[in-house]
Amino acid sequence: MHVVWDWNGTLKDDLDDHVAALNATLPALGGTPVDRETYRAERVMPLSALYARLLGREITEQEWKSSDAAFLAHLRAQPVWLHGRAVELLTLVQEAGHTQSLLSLCPHGTLQREVAEAGIGHFFTRIDGRTGPSGGTKAGPLAAHLDALGLTGREHRVLLLGDSADDADAAYANGALGVLHSGGLHHPDRLAATGYPLAATLADALVLGCQLIRYRPLL
Repeated sequence: MHVVWDWNGTLKDDLDDHVAALNATLPALGGTPVDRETYRAERVMPLSALYARLLGREITEQEWKSSDAAFLAHLRAQPVWLHGRAVELLTLVQEAGHTQSLLSLCPHGTLQREVAEAGIGHFFTRIDGRTGPSGGTKAGPLAAHLDALGLTGREHRVLLLGDSADDADAAYANGALGVLHSGGLHHPDRLAATGYPLAATLADALVLGCQLIRYRPLL
């Protein structure tokens, strides 16, 4: 089995950072700050659509570029915090003899720096962040990620753990298994409505994913 981990909202515990970054950029667009639950309930990808939902209007290309740059700058200034059991779970997967990698839509340079700061880079056979413009989905990057890992043709043995519908969409679009946890950036009710495998915690998502991968050839 190979496990592909998501970063923001999954291994990285950064919900409060995202809320603060959004609230730091909304006033310039005529918006008002939001709380954690509103952020999780309204969050959609790409983030330009989140701004549109909260503002009640589409934002211009220039507004998006300025807001995205300010949002990312705010995130980069924050220390890196991992979810409570992240290192334990990474260690368990490694000790079980499985391989692991990290795939994120945050900028590649930022991802590399944050993983180094967290001290967990040694767990991964590959780390890929976004190298192009923001606003896309994870399906294409996941296909390239799996190809680079030499897993093309063995996608049925790949488990992707994330916190968004886009994570699961990407997994199933590539023949992999996607399991979500509800402790990240997206509201549990919205995740449950997708019908994708869902667990309350990251640890439970890993256990569920391992069980499903084990029996997947029989389904």
